[in-house]
Amino acid sequence: MKVIKVKKKYVPHWVVYKPEEVENIIINKYEQGMTKAKIGAMLRDQYGVPSVRDLTGKNIADILKEKSVKEELPEDLMALYRKAVKLHIHLQKEKKDKKSRRSFVILESRINRLINYYKKRHALPTDYKYTINNARLVVKL
Repeated sequence: MKVIKVKKKYVPHWVVYKPEEVENIIINKYEQGMTKAKIGAMLRDQYGVPSVRDLTGKNIADILKEKSVKEELPEDLMALYRKAVKLHIHLQKEKKDKKSRRSFVILESRINRLINYYKKRHALPTDYKYTINNARLVVKL
C-alpha cells in the first residue's frame, strides 16, 4: 500500500487577513471590473497575500463560483477578443499589412479552438459562434 504525502499548506506569519476577508476582497474587486489575474496580483502586491489557495483552500475562480458570481466569457477568451478587435481596427486602416492579416487569421483560429474547448466543458452554450462583430460588442475599448 502506497502512502501519499500531502503537502501542508503554509501560510506565512505576516499574513494578517482571515480567509473570509480575502474572499470579500476578491468579490468586491471582481464586481469593480478587475480580472482574476489582476486580483491575484493585487492581493500579492498590496495586501501581502502570497497564495489565495494556501490561505482559503480555494482558488479565485472557485471563490467566485461559490459566491455565484457569473462571468460573461472566460478571461482568456476575453483577452483574445480584445486582441482581435484591436487587430481588426488596424487592418481596416492598413489594408496592405499582410503580416498583420496573417496574424489575424491565426488569432481567429485560436479563438475558435478555445470556443470549442469551452463548449465541450459546458462553459459556453453549444450554439455560441464567434464573429468579429460580436467580439466588438463584447469588448469595450
